[in-house]
Amino acid sequence: MKRWERWSFNALNFVVAATGIVYLCMKYLLATDDPFAVVNHPWQPAMLALHVVAAPVLILLFGIVLRSHILKKLASKYQPDRRTGWISLLSFSAMALSGYLLQVASTPFWLNTLIVAHIVTSGVFILGYAAHLVIGWRLVKAPRQTSQPEAEVPTTA
Repeated sequence: MKRWERWSFNALNFVVAATGIVYLCMKYLLATDDPFAVVNHPWQPAMLALHVVAAPVLILLFGIVLRSHILKKLASKYQPDRRTGWISLLSFSAMALSGYLLQVASTPFWLNTLIVAHIVTSGVFILGYAAHLVIGWRLVKAPRQTSQPEAEVPTTA
């Protein structure tokens, strides 16, 4: 995986997650005093727009990362960070699918079902991918163990 792929994917993940969380808070946790208001916060439409515009770019980058990182790791026999990788892969797929279907849902039942599915799978992805990054970082920083024992150094007394 190239450095620009890692940095751009992580940065865009942050943008999409942050705009999604902020939009969620504005839409469902804030209340307005105006009974005729369509939005609960003036920035709510901007957060949704940024989220919807950034998400397809994230999916494009996911395809690049799929080719350069994920398929190689799936082909290898042993990887220490495999569980969080699988969680990230599956939850990202469900999150992306629910996000796209959310834009075309027309009945209240499907709209509410897809909103819940998108929020849940997004939460699982954010936590799973964060764990994947932390475990991967710790594995890179951990000292490598060699298969041969170290030779004893004679001490002088």
